[in-house]
Amino acid sequence: MSDLMSPRTVAAHPLRDSLTMLRRNLLHARRYPSMTIGVTGMPVIMLLLFVYVFGTALSTGLGGGGDRSAYIAYVVPGILLMTVGSGTVPTAVAVCTDMAEGVVARFRTMAISRSSVLVGHVVGSVIQTMISLVLVTGVALAIGFRSDAGAVEWLAAAGVLALVCCALTWLAVGMGLASPTPEAASNAVLPLSFLLPFISSAFVPVDAMPGWIRWFADYQPFTTVVETLRGLLTGTEIGHNGWLSVAWCLAITLLGFVWSQRRFARDPR
Repeated sequence: MSDLMSPRTVAAHPLRDSLTMLRRNLLHARRYPSMTIGVTGMPVIMLLLFVYVFGTALSTGLGGGGDRSAYIAYVVPGILLMTVGSGTVPTAVAVCTDMAEGVVARFRTMAISRSSVLVGHVVGSVIQTMISLVLVTGVALAIGFRSDAGAVEWLAAAGVLALVCCALTWLAVGMGLASPTPEAASNAVLPLSFLLPFISSAFVPVDAMPGWIRWFADYQPFTTVVETLRGLLTGTEIGHNGWLSVAWCLAITLLGFVWSQRRFARDPR
């Protein structure tokens, strides 16, 4: 009995339970791959659309003289960020589904760490999104994206994307817990996956936007992250965007984590 109640054993339970929940979520994603395929497929479609349909015209606006390859270099960092945003949709839906179908209610009756349920969702989503990012990057390289970044810059870009992924995923978990139905959860995260990336420097420079939209785009977190990724991968000026993007990610992670934990603790479902 003393061994079972030792501090080392008790401390190991959250990690063990989180790994169990992570395995559950990964198996669920493998068994029902449609949502995961959609997470990767949509950014790829957006990449091809913007490069081959709008690329020539938008390159002219950027001063590229209609050279589509110049626009590929500009748009890929934004597409990578959109991939991260798209990964929040299945997370919010899965969390809301677990709550609505009573799965979490059954978990509450078991001798497991309460936080492991949410941690399993977050880590599983981050793993799936990072795999999607690799696939999207492969497509970008196949259609002509070229980067002069070295190994350090690529690792730094991967670190920034992982930070953003963790931040947005925790926020999506909170939205999933706050949503009454999976459909509502899917709609709740649309600003993260589509609206905010479009109102940023992901597809066009913020200087080309009018009035208050330009002010909002310039100071919202997606723009700072896009400019940081663009600087790391294509060599443009990063300036203060590097530390701002890290600060935004840490703040959003903390907000999403605290909100999710409190919401989960008092949710009666």
